[in-house]
Amino acid sequence: MDHTKRQPRKMGWRFAFLAAILAVAVSGLVRSLWLDVYFIPSASMEPVLEGGDRILVSRTDFRAEPIRRGDIVVFDGRGSFAPLNSGKGPLADTAAAVTHWVGLTGSDTTYVKRVIGLPGDSVACCDGGGNVTVNGEPLAEPYIFNGDAPSTQRFSAVVPDGRLWLMGDHRSVSADSRSLLGAPGGGMVPLDRVIGRPVHIIWPLDRFASVPRPPAGPTTENGQ
Repeated sequence: MDHTKRQPRKMGWRFAFLAAILAVAVSGLVRSLWLDVYFIPSASMEPVLEGGDRILVSRTDFRAEPIRRGDIVVFDGRGSFAPLNSGKGPLADTAAAVTHWVGLTGSDTTYVKRVIGLPGDSVACCDGGGNVTVNGEPLAEPYIFNGDAPSTQRFSAVVPDGRLWLMGDHRSVSADSRSLLGAPGGGMVPLDRVIGRPVHIIWPLDRFASVPRPPAGPTTENGQ
């Protein structure tokens, strides 16, 4: 029997296997420290992000500059937007985590919303012009989905220290801080649950584009 051909073949399979393991390890390291990929499952952030988009998320942007009003954030909603425990069991949770990690599905506990209220802000809706107000001033919101009102639900809240008031851009279909005022945490998300900022749409290819960060400065109609 000729073993000379079998030996290189075995070595080739071993090399390919080790290379695959290394690639997964490097990808995991990059995604946990710098850049991650997330799937947008719903229309709540239209028109900026559409259902089915895959987005590249920077985990480091908010380390260089703090979160500001108007930023879009990806966050872990457990304990605020979602229960801490899914109740589905470890096997289902693991399967969901794997399909989410490879970008095939969205996550039941990861959300994308826009920052409307920062710690200490008073947020309310609506003033005489139908606008959301922050600290008594009407908020300039050019990003709202065409035809949507800033909110059809009235609310008033003060954002506690270390938390954010978040809303979707497609207000009529977005479940956000407004929907959870009576829940634990009042629908406001802890700052340490923020994963990062969407920086690029990478799929589908016809929507390949950067996701610009709103400029620093006034966000209310009166320039405050």
